[in-house]
Amino acid sequence: MTSPNITRKSQGFLYPIPFVEFLGFNLTQFENGLAEIKFDLLPEHLNTLDFIHGGVLMTLMDVAMAAVARSVDPLLSMITIELKTTFMQPAMGEVITKGRLIHKTASTAFSEASIFDMKNKHCAHATGTFRYVHNKNQANLNKSASD
Repeated sequence: MTSPNITRKSQGFLYPIPFVEFLGFNLTQFENGLAEIKFDLLPEHLNTLDFIHGGVLMTLMDVAMAAVARSVDPLLSMITIELKTTFMQPAMGEVITKGRLIHKTASTAFSEASIFDMKNKHCAHATGTFRYVHNKNQANLNKSASD
């Protein structure tokens, strides 16, 4: 399997996430159960009606919800167990995704995320359940921290 040359890069994420880098998401807030993601909209992100494709919106919210869960324990990664999405109106132009941690146990996190356009109109909302897992990159981070 070959992959296209990825010229876009994400910013703000602790670990590399190839799909997120491909989409060009930028994590602009990551602390205390809160996260915010922005990205540069490209024509490839649109559907046939020139709205942001629902799959891109769902991915934005999925990543934001995983980020809020990780923000309270950055060395762990998340696996999405359940995701419920509601689309309220078309998202056009620049958008911002805001996530919030609702509840956390030792192994599971419950979070929500919303997407707003630049006029602060609520375009989409999602809730999700995530399982904490150890990240294969954790050993590399621990080694770098001790160097």
